[in-house]
Amino acid sequence: MSLPTYDKIMFPLLRWLNQQPEAVRLPVIVTALAKEMQLTESEESSVSNTGKSIFYDRVSWAKTYLVKGGLIDNSVRGLQKISPQGHQLLKKIESEQGLSDYLEGDGGFRAFKYGKKPASKDEVDGFEVISDVFHITQTPIEILEQQQHILNQQLRNDVLEQLKQVSPAFFEQIVVDVLVAMGYGGSHQDAAQAIGKSGDGGIDGVISEDRLGLDQVYVQAKRWEGTVGRPEIHKFKGALSDQLATKGVFITTSSFTKDAIESAKKSRIILVDGVRLAQLMIEFGVGVSVTKTYHLHKIDTDYFLED
Repeated sequence: MSLPTYDKIMFPLLRWLNQQPEAVRLPVIVTALAKEMQLTESEESSVSNTGKSIFYDRVSWAKTYLVKGGLIDNSVRGLQKISPQGHQLLKKIESEQGLSDYLEGDGGFRAFKYGKKPASKDEVDGFEVISDVFHITQTPIEILEQQQHILNQQLRNDVLEQLKQVSPAFFEQIVVDVLVAMGYGGSHQDAAQAIGKSGDGGIDGVISEDRLGLDQVYVQAKRWEGTVGRPEIHKFKGALSDQLATKGVFITTSSFTKDAIESAKKSRIILVDGVRLAQLMIEFGVGVSVTKTYHLHKIDTDYFLED
């Protein structure tokens, strides 16, 4: 089964809290719901791009929405319990739909969900149309991550298009910049001298794997029109063998054939195609710039501790 979205978690969460004699902490709720919903170990431990637990985040948002609807009491720091209003509601409803209908009619919940308190049902519908575009079953954090992914995909395509148009010499310089940004080459000057100076057949340069120069990585950096095949990898292998080299990186603006990939796996050769190179440039800030920064704030609970 796939991970339940936050809206599918709200009813089981409220029902489970109704069975608890005392207030409980969120991690306890998460563990209990994972068991009740029969999540697999991999599903329960799956994380987002930011490294946060997806299920934990969804349970947290489900709890937040129920708090805004007045159905959960979290007035005691870190503890959650069903409110009298939530207890009474469960006597009247028997399904997720009943809870959804109740929340959509609650002014406090609607104000939180839609950003303000709608003046009429028509206005609520207007917000719902907008929300559908962003898949309202996702949490706000998931929506942000999805939109960032879409923007990065477009940026990656734009970067790759630029890479295919630069001169061979400038492409080698880009490779230098990326490798230095990733921590290779010692200093930028050392790396610049190392790449493109070797002249040994099949090798475009040699770069230090670490700042002390304890190990060397041999590099081939080529703009390529077609797909890179096995013969080119085999040629690179031969060049590495002549240098008694054990590590090589083949970087191109193109892609690799299946045979080329299989051939590289048999040696310590890392293949970096155009898409991966563009992604590395974005990740390490090479050839791209930040246009705007959005800050996500969270409550500083330590600040509110009283002596």
